[in-house]
Amino acid sequence: MLRFEQLEFFGRTVGDIAKPETVGDAELEARAREILRPLGASVLLPLLRVEWNSRLRTAAGRAHFQAKLVSLNPRLRECGADGIDRTLRHELAHLLAHFRAGRRRIAPHGPEWRQACADLGIAGEARCHTLPFPTHPRARRYFYQCPRCEAEFPRVRRIRRAVACLACCRRFSGGGRFERRFQLRLVREVARN
Repeated sequence: MLRFEQLEFFGRTVGDIAKPETVGDAELEARAREILRPLGASVLLPLLRVEWNSRLRTAAGRAHFQAKLVSLNPRLRECGADGIDRTLRHELAHLLAHFRAGRRRIAPHGPEWRQACADLGIAGEARCHTLPFPTHPRARRYFYQCPRCEAEFPRVRRIRRAVACLACCRRFSGGGRFERRFQLRLVREVARN
């Protein structure tokens, strides 16, 4: 019987085809647990995982609360230990903020996250990194417009849910509550090249 590694697909072995895109890092997981331990998030500690994810292109890291997972961009290794530590703390702040909020929904970089950043020793953390990762600008193909103020909103992807003009909702509906009369409408779509 052939072992899994010996299977061939069109002259290529499975090992050639299925190269791992993510690699766990036990040392960083231990560091993350050490950082979180004094903050009362003991429930997170045994579930927490940290990985290097080669699918991340421009993002330095990503936090997945449901999976208790922090994914880091392998390019961070070029930024040194300080860049890795700061990004790890940034992503841990997301997990900590969600843990503290419980079932309540919170903004990704809102006050709960800022408090978690301060508790993790990175007070004043910016929501976006300034690391020299190459970017690939994407063409805006969908153009939406507010029916009230006629402001235009270019988007890379089609909007899949009801979205309204925030400026008009704040101005005319008292406090920025969603109003269907200010819902953005698709006015132009540019074909792909």
